[in-house]
This record gives sequence, C-alpha cells and structure tokens, in this order.
Amino acid sequence: MSNLIKFDPFAEIQALQKQFFADDWFSPIKSMQMPTTDVYTKDDKELHIEAHLPHFDKKDIDIHIDKGNLVIRAERHESKKDDDKKYVIRESSSSFYRSIRLPEVADDSTIKANMKNGVLHITIGFKELPKPKQVTIEG
Repeated sequence: MSNLIKFDPFAEIQALQKQFFADDWFSPIKSMQMPTTDVYTKDDKELHIEAHLPHFDKKDIDIHIDKGNLVIRAERHESKKDDDKKYVIRESSSSFYRSIRLPEVADDSTIKANMKNGVLHITIGFKELPKPKQVTIEG
C-alpha cells in the first residue's frame, strides 16, 4: 500500500498568511501592529482616507502629494528620564507610512485633513470631468 500526498502549490503562501495574520498569541509577529487605513468614496464626489493613528499627535504627521500619490508619514519619538538614576534615558519610537495612488479625478487643491480621537481623516474632492461630446451622424 502506498501513501499518496496531494501536492498543494499554494501551501507555502497559506503558511505565510497564517504566520502574518494568525491570532496565535505565541506568534512573534503579534507584537507588530499595523494601523488600519481605510480608503473609500462618498457619492462619487470625494475620496476619503482614514488612518487610525491612536498614539500620534498632529505635530507628528506629515501629509503631502508626490507625483499623484497621497503620502502619509508619521513618526513619534518618546524620551523619558528616570528620576532615580542619573543620565538614564528611555527612548522609543514608532512610525507609520502609507502611499496611496490618487485617481485622475482627484482635485488635490481641495484636500482637507483633521485628526480626532486618534483617527486622521483626509478628504479630497473630485474634479468635474468634461462630459463626453455627442457626435451627430450626418446623412
């Protein structure tokens, strides 16, 4: 009697997905948290981007447009001195980076951003594109 093992070409990809997205609390990747970023439209008139950045202040965040991409960059540094010891500094830092390709209809002159309860909300209006020209058929 022979044992046949079914070949699964996607087994390695599925193993990587389990490693990155598993809820196993023993996983070393569990400590690395990726902030959620949502991108959606409302009434096909504006683009909305929400980046959940709970531990960042407005001063830590840089938003700019670069070659048709909306770039959100945040960096936070903390430094605390331990009063019981001389010359001891505890430093930690966190960073966030997202680059989102803007659609051709995005009007970057209308960009607005605000931060509330740890959520960065960016709104970009859409340009009104010229209507297609109707061509009449002669004859």
